[in-house]
Amino acid sequence: MTSSSLTNDNKDSTSWVWQSEDSYQKSISASHPQVNQIKEEENARERVNFPTMKFMTILLLGIVFWMGVAVTGTKHEGRHDKYGLSYDAVEKWKKPAFPPEFIWGAATSAFQIEGGASEGGRGPSIWDVWCVESTDNCNGDTGDVSDDHYHHWRDDVELMKNMGLKAYRFSISWSRILPNGTADFTGDDDSGVDGINFEGIKFYNDLIDALISAGIEPFVTLYHWDLPQSLQDRYGGWINSSVIQDFADYARICFHYFGDRVKYWITINEGWTVAIHGYEEGSNAPGLMGEDVGGTGKPYTVGHHLLLAHARAVKVFREEGYSQKFDKHGDRSLIGLSNSGDFRFPLDPANPDDIEAATRAMEFQLGWMTDPIWHGEYPASMRERLGSRLPQFSPKDLKELIGSADFLGLNHYSSAIASKPTSPLTYGGYWAEQYVTLSSIPSWKKTFMGWNIAPEGGREMLLWIDKRYNHPLIFVTENGMAAYEPDMEHSLHDFDRVEYLQGYISGFGEAIARGVNLAGYFAWSLMDNFEWQYGSKRRFGLVHVNYTTLVRTPKASAQWYTENIAHNGEAMLVNDHEFEKN
Repeated sequence: MTSSSLTNDNKDSTSWVWQSEDSYQKSISASHPQVNQIKEEENARERVNFPTMKFMTILLLGIVFWMGVAVTGTKHEGRHDKYGLSYDAVEKWKKPAFPPEFIWGAATSAFQIEGGASEGGRGPSIWDVWCVESTDNCNGDTGDVSDDHYHHWRDDVELMKNMGLKAYRFSISWSRILPNGTADFTGDDDSGVDGINFEGIKFYNDLIDALISAGIEPFVTLYHWDLPQSLQDRYGGWINSSVIQDFADYARICFHYFGDRVKYWITINEGWTVAIHGYEEGSNAPGLMGEDVGGTGKPYTVGHHLLLAHARAVKVFREEGYSQKFDKHGDRSLIGLSNSGDFRFPLDPANPDDIEAATRAMEFQLGWMTDPIWHGEYPASMRERLGSRLPQFSPKDLKELIGSADFLGLNHYSSAIASKPTSPLTYGGYWAEQYVTLSSIPSWKKTFMGWNIAPEGGREMLLWIDKRYNHPLIFVTENGMAAYEPDMEHSLHDFDRVEYLQGYISGFGEAIARGVNLAGYFAWSLMDNFEWQYGSKRRFGLVHVNYTTLVRTPKASAQWYTENIAHNGEAMLVNDHEFEKN
């Protein structure tokens, strides 16, 4: 997960024969102190205000509101505030925003929760190595244990079941399946494929089976940043085009062993983050600075290879029959990718330069990793500003790439104000190439990461995607916040996170009401975990994890989210109530 800011020739692989592979749950307090009513944001849309009531009373009133029965409030038909935010969406709702089949879930990633780093045949990833190269890299922490999900996955599935989750998004550790990063499909063992770690296959098979038994739909991500270190050592990882086929081979193995039970696949998580933080800013593994700022990283080459790896994996998925492998009620599997998307409001919506700057900023982030799949080319603004540094797609590339996603996953955390710079830039690299000045509205609160909390940006991001990519199927695959949690008391009473979830889910509901094809929402994260370069010093979880005892304890946000799921999103209307456990 990330929020961007300026703080600063295919193998013949169809002939082999596959080998068949041989409580921390804590109760939530009976009641909690009241959640403070969400404060009015300066210059944001006007809201219909409900009096403070007990939960069920407000819920009933909320249902009346959703059905379009008369509600006290001021109409603002067609009006917008100074930042271009529309006032009229809420009044136009005539039915509940979230359809009955809407998917509510939570998300994690392998390196952040699994632990068991040297167990079960797993090989090292770039994050294992980078974290121990310097105490500055991961705040002195490692992912060796983290939440120890590798040993406690049964308890964690029970936890999800008790929370009422309909789906769980997790990632597979590439180096737990292929410790050396690659598979030899001309192997001489019983499977005809050398290099597979069947202990890893068993781990994920058991997890998937347990989820299904609990009534939880698995959403599986193939790559969430943890490249096998062997591939980084062998040819430089994502900088080298060899990674494209190696990723497709890894994906094929996952499709084969898990595809009969997995309906939703995500190939790459946040290619933008991989390219910029890993190969331009050096803040994520493998920690390279970009060539344009004096280093050896090649972010635009990395981004190019990530897209082609995604497309090659989808080609395997579709052409080798894996999209039909899932057999449940006649459905077929779907495959997509998850991209970072922070919304940018123009500083002056009447100023063409600011409008252009806001659009350009989003094109340099979400558009970079999305336009080629839907439009067959990088955004024109990137071509114009980067020239030959932005790689070209061959006709073969485009044949694989265009239309290579059944859905788009959106990871959205924050927004900012964008404008054209008014003075010469004092920095270089990716951020200078955008040529955008980012700022915020003073009234916007911030998360413990320093990211702006602007729920209206979540709505506008979905509307932007819907228009730009012709009404695609979308899942919000990550949304959440790091809160200030210095002790257990603060963690369990995370009402700022409840407020965040209320606001953003409400905004996403508004987008649905305005025609966006949003089919599901995943809170980030299920539980506190290893937060990449911040180690254990940032907590995003709905569930508190004691990193010493590994005890899991649901926070107030977990209870609120359970209520929200039970009422299919209508609990988001509750701005102020006491949490009660019946």
